Amino acid sequence: MAAAKIAPSMLSSDFANLASEAERMVRLGADWLHMDIMDGHFVPNLTIGAPVIQSLRKHTKAYLDCHLMVTNPSDYVEPFGKAGASGFTFHIEVARDNWQDLIQSIKSKGMRPGVSLRPGTPVEEVFPLVEAENPVELVLVMTVEPGFGGQKFMPEMMDKVRTLRKKYPSLDIEVDGGLGPSTIDVAAAAGANCIVAGSSIFGAADPGAVISVLRKSVEGSQNKN
Repeated sequence: MAAAKIAPSMLSSDFANLASEAERMVRLGADWLHMDIMDGHFVPNLTIGAPVIQSLRKHTKAYLDCHLMVTNPSDYVEPFGKAGASGFTFHIEVARDNWQDLIQSIKSKGMRPGVSLRPGTPVEEVFPLVEAENPVELVLVMTVEPGFGGQKFMPEMMDKVRTLRKKYPSLDIEVDGGLGPSTIDVAAAAGANCIVAGSSIFGAADPGAVISVLRKSVEGSQNKN
């Protein structure tokens, strides 16, 4: 069974105080810290790159779960490996021709490879990457159109999660976009075990309680199945 992992999305944190925000999230029970890397091309927004990961790494031992919403993921593998990224999740839409090499290079730099898909991309596109001899170790199902925080959760994406969980019982399946106490049960029941949540954690009066609600929902669903 794939363990529950709650990953606050640092895009919703106070970027001017990233180190203390990271420390606070870990103290409140976060398993991973989700880092949104956007290049202004693959998605319209521009966020952070390897230098920020490198700076943050000096202040935390946490698992830095990096989601690369970029057009040329292969250009980022070496700098992110050097910077201290833990996971490197690329988008299938920009890696249809070179995903084998990409997975190999991510692993060679000591990072854990993952693949993500936009809402409009069929889930079948990632099957070969999970079943490869040298596979990805995580699939991130976007539950909003990537690029901006604070969007509404798309419940119809849960079909993708259910399909993946049925096919791959021990795979890390991550969901990102609009996750919070009101949407977690649907995602957990579908089989998601890695939960990215931004505004619902950082905007809460008691972020630790939200992290705990998310974890309990995942663990509760797993115990039922």
